[in-house]
Amino acid sequence: MDQESHRDVTVDLRKIVAAERRPLVFDKFLHMQPGETLELVHSHHSTPLRYLLLAEAPRGFTWAYLEQGPQLWRIRIRKEPHMTKAASGADAAEISALH
Repeated sequence: MDQESHRDVTVDLRKIVAAERRPLVFDKFLHMQPGETLELVHSHHSTPLRYLLLAEAPRGFTWAYLEQGPQLWRIRIRKEPHMTKAASGADAAEISALH
């Protein structure tokens, strides 16, 4: 499911039950160190997830499309150096409960 390397993690969201996707992504993001990246692989556009991350950490990450459909979407999320776990606000369970 996950492939970890030195500083990068890839999560194939297509293989994860829908209800578990957002909590998993937020948990991964909250535990990332500054400069680390999370690559998401999905079968559709992840705009709602991007807006949730923007609400949680408005300047805490970059979002780059590596592939933009129509059948496969790959997104690289990089945690910015000034973003820390303590400054990230709500935890993954709180965010998940909102949606």
